Amino acid sequence: QVQLVESGGGLVQAGGSLRLSCAASGLTISSYGMGWFRQAPGQEREFVAAISWSGGSRTYYADSVKGRFTISRDNAKDTVYLQMNTLRPEDTAVYYCAARAHKFTTATPESRQYASWGQGTQVTVSS
Repeated sequence: QVQLVESGGGLVQAGGSLRLSCAASGLTISSYGMGWFRQAPGQEREFVAAISWSGGSRTYYADSVKGRFTISRDNAKDTVYLQMNTLRPEDTAVYYCAARAHKFTTATPESRQYASWGQGTQVTVSS
């Protein structure tokens, strides 16, 4: 059974940084495309960043976070990270990690392509 557990969220001032972690069990993340999504109160879930399986070497970012956020993976730890710099109040949301449904898949912003989701971690950016 696949399990994704996010951590690293919290309260930070605008301009600050946070690093989110997503620890996976039940799958080998090196073989899967992985993504980060977020959902703010009253809004739909939106794509943040994605990374292809290790053989693809591709990353994909939402325009709103490009240049500020970086997605990466540590295959030895089966962990995916989201480094978030220069945070803004509009980045406040619950952040979710997700794994694509199939092996050897690339980065994609389409949430329906992801089969496994974590429980989320809250990020709050104060102005």
